[in-house]
Amino acid sequence: MSDSSDDDYLYRFVFEDFGVRGEFVRLGAAWRAVRDKHDYPQAAARALGGALAAVALLSATIKFKGSLVLQIQGDGLVRSLIAQATDRGTLRGMATLNEQAAEDAPVLGQARLVLSAESPQGERYQGIVPVEGDSVAAALERYFEQSEQLPTRLWLAVDEAHAAGLFLQRLPTDGDDAENWQRVVTLADTIREEEMLGLEVEQLLHRLFHEESLRLFEPRALSFRCGCSREKVGQALAAMGEGELAQMLDELGAIEVRCDFCNADYRFDAVDVAQLFKAPSTEAPGRVH
Repeated sequence: MSDSSDDDYLYRFVFEDFGVRGEFVRLGAAWRAVRDKHDYPQAAARALGGALAAVALLSATIKFKGSLVLQIQGDGLVRSLIAQATDRGTLRGMATLNEQAAEDAPVLGQARLVLSAESPQGERYQGIVPVEGDSVAAALERYFEQSEQLPTRLWLAVDEAHAAGLFLQRLPTDGDDAENWQRVVTLADTIREEEMLGLEVEQLLHRLFHEESLRLFEPRALSFRCGCSREKVGQALAAMGEGELAQMLDELGAIEVRCDFCNADYRFDAVDVAQLFKAPSTEAPGRVH
């Protein structure tokens, strides 16, 4: 198995003799932190792990500042799935199960994939593609084909301890690299899940592309971080209005909110709710003589 130092990193590489770039990601502690927050069925956990590896790969491919969110909504075992990466290298994700789905239902079923890039200034770009064949990788390949007209391939692997992904993309060049592109894709198609989950990145790339000239760049560290806070929860509650919160307090005595991503609990009693609507003081500070 891989050394722990090889986990939770994103690696970028290029083929020096023709226009193809690649990325490889393997998540260890970050994936386990996401998985351990919920008791997902194995099929749902695999879908979530694949989406988390995919959004980590895309975060280095789509230039953005802020957050990149991959969301899948379907009618299968998983009703919705969200994986998020930020430009700071943090990741989080969650899945919501369809309680009415049959035991033999497909994982995603008839679904659509929504990819959203959101900037700190509120600017947002969104692309939507259908999910075919229960495959997150195939849906993302179709996204790149439609949105950027760049041939792209994606391989994902997940087990209980790791989630991994390999990404290849043909770049626009003056020459015709079709033959080179097809060759490296054919080589990459020989990869096995246990290799993606267990080999160190240099060993993996050498095993696949030992006859090619590769340049491997310095890795980028990744980590799990939810991003929720009491302040953000308070802002969301305040947006509901003072009257509605007062009614909830009358019925429940206190308002309890649990973060769907990390299971953190936030409790607001009557004093806390009143504080949400308290106008900030505009009085000048007193002078001590």
